[in-house]
Amino acid sequence: MALLLSIHPMSPQPRLIRQAIAAIREGSVVAYPTDSCYALGCLIGDKDAMERIRRIRDAGKDHNFTLVCRDLSEIAKYARVDNIQYRTLRTFTPGPYTFLLEATREVPKRLQNPKRRTIGLRVPDNPIVRMLLAELGEPIMSSTLLLPGDEMPITDPHEVKERLGHAVDLVIDGGQGGFEPSSVVDLTGAAPVVVRHGKGDVSTFE
Repeated sequence: MALLLSIHPMSPQPRLIRQAIAAIREGSVVAYPTDSCYALGCLIGDKDAMERIRRIRDAGKDHNFTLVCRDLSEIAKYARVDNIQYRTLRTFTPGPYTFLLEATREVPKRLQNPKRRTIGLRVPDNPIVRMLLAELGEPIMSSTLLLPGDEMPITDPHEVKERLGHAVDLVIDGGQGGFEPSSVVDLTGAAPVVVRHGKGDVSTFE
C-alpha cells in the first residue's frame, strides 16, 4: 500500500522532501502535486518505474512523457533551444505549460517522440516540486495523473491513494489539486502550435 506523505503546500518541510526523494531514488513511482493537477513521476533512468506508469495510464509506446525541470538551465541540457525559443520559455516559466522541443542526447530515446525526436519539458510553479527537484538534482520523468476512463485528473490525494494504493509507492499530499493539466505548446516549428489547451493561457500562441 502506498505511503501518503503530507507536505505543506507553501512551506514544504525539508525532512519530508528528503524522504520523498529517497523513495524516488530507490525506484518508487510517486503521485505528486504540480501547479496544474497531480502527476505521476519517477527517475529518468528507471525503466521499470516508467513501465509501471505506462500501465497505470494504460498508455502505448507512443505516449509522451514530460521532463519536469527546475529552471531554464536544466531545460537547455535536455533540449535544443534557440534564442526565440529561449525568450518564450523565459516568459512562460515557471508556469502551467509543457513545451515540446527537440531533444538532446541527454534524453533517453525511450522518452522521445519516436518519429520526431522531441521531448516535453515543464517548469511548474509549485513550492513542493521546486524543493523536490532541488534535492533530486535532475528532472523528474512525469505524466499527468489521468486514469483510463476518467474525463478529468484526480484532484484529491486521498482518492489517489484509495484508487492507486497498490500501483504507486508514494502519494505526496500537497493539498487539493486542479482539474486541468498543463497547456502543451509545440515550439519546434516556424511558429508555436498549441497541442493541448489546459490551465495556462495560450492566447499569445494563437
